Amino acid sequence: MDLKAVIFDMDGVLVDSEGFWAKAELEVFSSYGVQITDDGAAQTKYMTTTEVTNFWYEKFPWDNLDVPLVEQKVVSKVIELIQVENCIISGIQDFIKALKNQEYKIGLATNAPLRVAEAVLEKLQIRDCFDTVHSSEFEEQGKPHPAVYLTSAQQLGILPEDCIAIEDSHSGLKAAKAAGMKTIFFTNNDNDINFEDADFKILNFTSAQLPVF
Repeated sequence: MDLKAVIFDMDGVLVDSEGFWAKAELEVFSSYGVQITDDGAAQTKYMTTTEVTNFWYEKFPWDNLDVPLVEQKVVSKVIELIQVENCIISGIQDFIKALKNQEYKIGLATNAPLRVAEAVLEKLQIRDCFDTVHSSEFEEQGKPHPAVYLTSAQQLGILPEDCIAIEDSHSGLKAAKAAGMKTIFFTNNDNDINFEDADFKILNFTSAQLPVF
């Protein structure tokens, strides 16, 4: 393998924002009469915003379904929380800058809408480090489908087999693997997390280095 690019997931890797999605979805969908359950929330955790909206609509139909409107309400709330909360994953900015200095191509591949990704990179002040930022909202399917990773590699001009993806979920690992990439599982200092689907693991970004191939 001739590693040329590193592609990052966003939620749980760049920022600790997964709780923000749960909070925003609870606030928005409850206003439409949805009764969010723990089981349902677990099922929607790694879905795209469109998939989440359709999921809850099927269970608790409300009048005048307007998916884009509902989505944007959720997205706006998530962005608001990202902007005001302390959610940056420790060490991630220096880790990415170090990769950039080593002349790796850097990508972001997320199920979250592009508007959220741009807000995250603005908060981290590392937008200029990224050669591509891509969202599953522009694909027919989100992760675990590999489309967002395949398109990211294409935008970078790098073969998928020369890319490595950094993920914190099995859904994301499955997507990157299906795209033909090597994978790193980020555990955020949790040694008990099962990462058997990944090729490598990183406990934290403060002392992390890329695997040597």
